[in-house]
Amino acid sequence: MDIYLSQAFTGLSVGSVLLLIALGLTFTFGQMGVINLAHGELIMAGAYTAYMVGGPIGESAGLLVALPVAFALAGTMGLILERVLIRRLYGRPLDTLLVTWGVSLVLQQLARDIFGAPNVNAKAPAWLGGGVSVAGTILPYARLFIIALVALSVTGIWLYMTRLPQGRRMRAVMQNRQLAACSGIATQGVDQRTFFIGSGLAGMAGVALTLLGPIGPSLGTAYIVDAFLVVVAGGLGQLRGAVLAAIGLGVLQSFVEFKTQASLAKVICFVAVIALLQVRPQGLVSVRSRALT
Repeated sequence: MDIYLSQAFTGLSVGSVLLLIALGLTFTFGQMGVINLAHGELIMAGAYTAYMVGGPIGESAGLLVALPVAFALAGTMGLILERVLIRRLYGRPLDTLLVTWGVSLVLQQLARDIFGAPNVNAKAPAWLGGGVSVAGTILPYARLFIIALVALSVTGIWLYMTRLPQGRRMRAVMQNRQLAACSGIATQGVDQRTFFIGSGLAGMAGVALTLLGPIGPSLGTAYIVDAFLVVVAGGLGQLRGAVLAAIGLGVLQSFVEFKTQASLAKVICFVAVIALLQVRPQGLVSVRSRALT
């Protein structure tokens, strides 16, 4: 029983990180049809932000300071990417894939030039050491912090999308871009805000990943494929679907990896997503429409 609880908790924390990474892709891919392979390098930027901030400030306050700084830095990087390159490629998803793949390679090499090739460790705050005992299982404070961070982020995104006019405009553009433009919504401005928020969430995910292990120039590549699986399985542009898919894949990967090995767990998760799409091609959650098919 203790082992199952431990693996379920590990899967929940892994799924929480995947969700934080996939939220940005959910909106940019679902709203703009952009396949952004440089999203992983925004994660890397957030992780290195935590590494740099923790030195002069100290580990205790460095983590809390790094979160908003990483959000702003990664969001600004994503906004520059959207304005300089992606804006010219809307409606051409394969071109965005190639361009952002090139940008990701450039950013990885830039990180190697600045920080060096070896991985580095960002020290976790002392107040995240240890854990709480539940039913004989130790739940680390670091993973509990990640779960709480993701829960707050999802709640903030939900409130933004449902309570603020900017969020309602974003939902309108995701559901029908042409109709939203005819209704007077400035879709270009909505795209920029969406890209900034999605990129900023990737930066926060990078900060969270510093609590789980070392960071390096290729940190984002280890998570970008899983994040896209979450987006596709959950349904394009669907917040609830992304939550369900991320937690489901995280728990599945945790249990399979415990019984077998990491590479086989990745394969089984991939097969599970393919099987799901055979039954529900639009993902777990889809937009209800009156359009005839």
